[in-house]
Amino acid sequence: MSETTGASYAAAGVDIEAGDRAVTLMKEWVRKATRPEVVGGIGGFAGLFDASALKRYERPLLASATDGVGTKVDIARRMGVYDTIGHDLVGMVVDDLVVCGAEPLFMTDYICVGKVHPERVAAIVKGIAEGCVLAGCALVGGETAEHPGLLGADEFDVAGAGTGVVEADGLLGADRIRTGDAVIAIESSGLHSNGYSLVRHVVFDRAGWELDRQVPEFGRTLGEELLEPTRIYSLDCLALARTTEVHAFSHITGGGLAANLARVVPEGLHATVDRSTWTPGPVFTTVGELGGVERLELERTLNMGVGMIAVVPQESVEVALTVLADRGAGAWVAGEITARESGAAAVELVGDYAR
Repeated sequence: MSETTGASYAAAGVDIEAGDRAVTLMKEWVRKATRPEVVGGIGGFAGLFDASALKRYERPLLASATDGVGTKVDIARRMGVYDTIGHDLVGMVVDDLVVCGAEPLFMTDYICVGKVHPERVAAIVKGIAEGCVLAGCALVGGETAEHPGLLGADEFDVAGAGTGVVEADGLLGADRIRTGDAVIAIESSGLHSNGYSLVRHVVFDRAGWELDRQVPEFGRTLGEELLEPTRIYSLDCLALARTTEVHAFSHITGGGLAANLARVVPEGLHATVDRSTWTPGPVFTTVGELGGVERLELERTLNMGVGMIAVVPQESVEVALTVLADRGAGAWVAGEITARESGAAAVELVGDYAR
């Protein structure tokens, strides 16, 4: 009589011990991404945040956002570099929160892998924790899921959710914007985490470039340029709002500058943005030229060198530019708010980019 072997989780492709080791390795980094309001450490079923800290607010509004980093994860996988993609994740989440004036309080993450490689997962969490430190928020928990059969052994994806708080009378947005306001552009660090499906199609499929290709215009390899982490603006924006009057922010992500700025331009008003006030970085022109991508297509897919917009009254412009410069954030006046003519779009990009 032959002995049969029963099915097991391990035989199905899930390595519990590897998952436990990943948790052990990531604890060091999670401990660094904290705030005084965090209660307990990782390992519980839920992250805890002491909400009594909100008592100082007259009418606290909680803000929530969730996002991922799209197909940029493919670049990290191909490069074998996993400790920067977390910066992208944090930036995509917290900078959506800060648009309404909310201070990011805490984040949770979700990492889905085909196979748990403990050091790799820990490196991803390291990047998320470092991003949280840069954003001034805590990483209070997360989940690592192993999906054998659905993802390849080296494939992964990341997502995250964040919570912030803003005083009700400090809520920023379209209802504050007035005719005559200045549109201040804050530079991006590169592609950030949007448009990578187009970028990958152009550089890999159409141009046949490899990630280790040295690109003189970039001053580094293609892979290093594509993996440049997203700039995290939350502390810059909060400092700006504390220092001078700000009417609105717009996080320039998927859809590009015009579509995202339009989300905070109220009915009856119009934002004109002058392209001649800045020069997009080489990565944007390279993608356009390699792929024969029309300017409009580039502008509605990529940030073109502007990662965040601040709309401020004219009397706040000088202070705003000084605050941002002191924080190392390149910024300039890129346009203005005027009355909208019948049939006009909410946002119009005019002129040609400076060379």
